[in-house]
Amino acid sequence: MDISERAKMAAGEWYTCIDPELEALRAAAHDAVHEHNSMRPGERGNMGPALRLLLAQVGDNARVEAPFHCAYGINIELGDDVFLNAGCTILDTARVRIGSSALLGPNVQIYCAEHHKDAALRSAGLEIARPVEIGEDVWIGGGAIILAGVSIGDGAIVGAGSVVTRNVPAGATVVGNPARPIPA
Repeated sequence: MDISERAKMAAGEWYTCIDPELEALRAAAHDAVHEHNSMRPGERGNMGPALRLLLAQVGDNARVEAPFHCAYGINIELGDDVFLNAGCTILDTARVRIGSSALLGPNVQIYCAEHHKDAALRSAGLEIARPVEIGEDVWIGGGAIILAGVSIGDGAIVGAGSVVTRNVPAGATVVGNPARPIPA
């Protein structure tokens, strides 16, 4: 029996994103995101209804400002009181867990997919998905980029514009490209 590309993606194996089932999931996410982004703020509240239904988990008082973009949505978990500022993008080919009271500044980007290094395989859509874990009470400054497989510990701070390529310990402050710890 063949394993579906979606099952391979969920298992953290190499899969091709050029797949009808995955395309249908992305289309559903695009529809939910479009509704969220086009609603009047007073009508939308913390999050558009279709986006709320799409996401894997939405804690109390979690807020997603518009515009917002995600690849699938079904892999995103938001804890209580999470705040995603305008322009956030989450390419959630794997699980993205954002802990309670985390604050993400404008234009923060989270990427779970890594494309194949071989050009022919990359052209065929071959990629692998690695989860991202953001702890509680984390502050991520505007324009930061969080790469696949990264964990950011509770209470950590990521400076604006940083590119996070490695795990960040709890309570640490990191800045730069690549992001590096700075003294407290």
